[in-house]
Amino acid sequence: MPKLRWGVLSTAKIGQEQVIPAIQRSSNGEVVAIASRKLEKAQEVADKWAIPKAYDSYDALLKDEQIDAVYIPLPNSMHKQWMIEAANFKKHVLCEKPVALNNGELLEMIETAKQNKITFMEAFMYQFHPQHQKVKKLISNGEIGEIVMMRASFSFYLDNDQNIRLQNHLGGGAMYDVGCYTLHAIRNILSDEPISVYASSTKKGESQVDTTMIGVLTFHDGKLGVFDTSFDTINRQSYEVVGSKGTITVTTAFRPDENENMAGELVLKKEGQTPVTHKEAGDQYKLMVENFASSVLEQKPLAYNVEEMKKQMAILDAVYQSSRENKVIKL
Repeated sequence: MPKLRWGVLSTAKIGQEQVIPAIQRSSNGEVVAIASRKLEKAQEVADKWAIPKAYDSYDALLKDEQIDAVYIPLPNSMHKQWMIEAANFKKHVLCEKPVALNNGELLEMIETAKQNKITFMEAFMYQFHPQHQKVKKLISNGEIGEIVMMRASFSFYLDNDQNIRLQNHLGGGAMYDVGCYTLHAIRNILSDEPISVYASSTKKGESQVDTTMIGVLTFHDGKLGVFDTSFDTINRQSYEVVGSKGTITVTTAFRPDENENMAGELVLKKEGQTPVTHKEAGDQYKLMVENFASSVLEQKPLAYNVEEMKKQMAILDAVYQSSRENKVIKL
């Protein structure tokens, strides 16, 4: 079977710890090059992961005709520039979330992908873990009755003022960084799109990025989606689906890869019954890059296409608008 030849733009931690190893584990991909603004750094990572080529600039990597696709884990403010550069070199693009800072940026990126006939996907890896399919199956089987609401949380404590996540000019903020997962999860698990959003945030530091944000998504049938995200609390990454007859709680919703055997745990509770725990194992990063490569190599459908990306970005834009203007935003 042919393999997709990947290049990686930057030596970012998420690439080194998660995505590069996942590509190397995958059945249909291999990392053949990595780039950094400092050649010695690129070479260090290349040596660690047995990557054949190291480049001292992103442009140099993109000019390599032996590379089919690139993974972009750069700061959020740089996603648009380098996605467009890559697409113009006919490279397929897997870009870290949030794929863009607003809908205008995303539409320009999608148009560039279309013009160059390349595959383009945002790296929401969590959705590939089988625990979420288990949740959907329990819901569709009527295990918790009619859905009333869903709560989703993703936060961790961050006290380094120099971290890029706290720099406004780099697209920092808790909602961009991890809160976007909560929005995506609510849409994904409920298989529905909200009609309005209200959000409120706390801003800290010189750059005044959001360090805590909480909000409510309202759906056409009255369901509610409550989300919260923060850099000011302990690690929290769970969601709960609340129905008329029970609840489903996923305890490590977004990073089950940190658990033993990469297993997620979900708990089904019903009135008057002993809670039932289900464990589902899966390599979400590997499944993501394999899905992307299959789309390029075999023209199989992406699990997450540009239409879904546009819906996600529209909600993210509305969340920030609501927080700025302190009012409900209709979608």
